[in-house]
Amino acid sequence: MDLKFNNSRKYISITVPSKTQAMSPHIKSIDDIVVLGINLSRFNKLTQFFICVAGVFVFYLIYGYLQELIFSVEGFKSYGWYLTLVQFGFYSIFGLIELQLIQDKRRRIPGKTYMIIAFLTVGTMGLSNTSLGYLNYPTQVIFKCCKLIPVMLGGVFIQGKRYNVADVSAAVCMSLGLIWFTLADSTIAPNFNLTGVILISLALCADAVIGNVQEKAMKLHNASNSEMVLYSYSIGFVYILLGLTSTSGLRPAVTFCSRNPVRTYGYAFLFSLTGYFGISFVLALIKIFGALLAVTVTTGRKAMTIVLSFIFFAKPFTVQYVWSGLLVVLGIFLNVYSKNMDKIRLPSLQGLINKSVDERKSRMLAQTV
Repeated sequence: MDLKFNNSRKYISITVPSKTQAMSPHIKSIDDIVVLGINLSRFNKLTQFFICVAGVFVFYLIYGYLQELIFSVEGFKSYGWYLTLVQFGFYSIFGLIELQLIQDKRRRIPGKTYMIIAFLTVGTMGLSNTSLGYLNYPTQVIFKCCKLIPVMLGGVFIQGKRYNVADVSAAVCMSLGLIWFTLADSTIAPNFNLTGVILISLALCADAVIGNVQEKAMKLHNASNSEMVLYSYSIGFVYILLGLTSTSGLRPAVTFCSRNPVRTYGYAFLFSLTGYFGISFVLALIKIFGALLAVTVTTGRKAMTIVLSFIFFAKPFTVQYVWSGLLVVLGIFLNVYSKNMDKIRLPSLQGLINKSVDERKSRMLAQTV
């Protein structure tokens, strides 16, 4: 926009760029938010939320089942990093295909930022996949469900955010509830390993940071989900490829998977496809509602994953699962309440006392009359 001043005639001329002119990537435009061909910008906030939540739950529930199924293949547990390499390769291809379907193909986020995001993504997914070679699935979920609090801390230190008591209470309730929910299974069939604990802890730290970094980058540069997926996972693919090549871990993994391509590459394709669809809805949640609400939804999805794990894989049942599930529900309610305090007004303790006193006075007055 150009401003021209003329002292003699006292007027200002304003020139607005046309749609064909390039806008600065640092300016937030009103681009549509499109996920898998669905233009979410046409719906209201509530409908957007439910569409994103449905996408996260459906695709990530299938994703979790396939992840556990892949590591059930005999001899595959030591090739977690190779699975991550294949997964990143598929994600890059999917992201490139989706990027070709949108009109604006410009890269808006700087390359240095993508290098940082790719490093964190590699740490999150690679360490998480590798930890399954040392830990059972419920134990891994115990650690991954505790990332609500680190995400909030990351929001404070990275973006300077401030969270209210309801947000903090929601994070504590959901984390404690999910830990309590899975402790019964881990105590019945404990499979703790120090190496696995270290790996999943590092993955948790990276996961706590990446949501805030993605949210800040996407909102500052107004980047699309497909752009974020394409560049972060393609750069991450190079990171993992260099790492496996330098450690001589690539050839044994390729040899093992080539012996049984259907149960390895076939599962990996479906695993990557559902994961890609899921991450697209997660990125939409981050862009529209922020990292905290996105992590709250994904944490609730993990609770559902555990429930389905009991359905597909026989496990003992105790009442402890019910109480911990109710604690998770309380955390979800607190988080929803914190986001809609203006619409949802819970009565205060003083208000309840005053209401009780007024009702008592009304009864006494009625009896007197």
